Amino acid sequence: MKTSSSNNQYAYANNILIALVSAVFGYNLYQVFVHPEKSNIAISLILVVLTSIMVRKYGYKQVKNTSKE
Repeated sequence: MKTSSSNNQYAYANNILIALVSAVFGYNLYQVFVHPEKSNIAISLILVVLTSIMVRKYGYKQVKNTSKE
């Protein structure tokens, strides 16, 4: 089974979104420990939850690789 880009147009956008949200969340988590006055961890957590919802809604749909023999 593989992910087909023609059947799931959101697969590439999901990968970019996950990478971006991970970077923002990681940076803000770092700020919580190093500079607590500069952190926006609540906003980052909201962003993570929204990303999770969007990936589940438009997420990866597995398609069977059909080959004609």
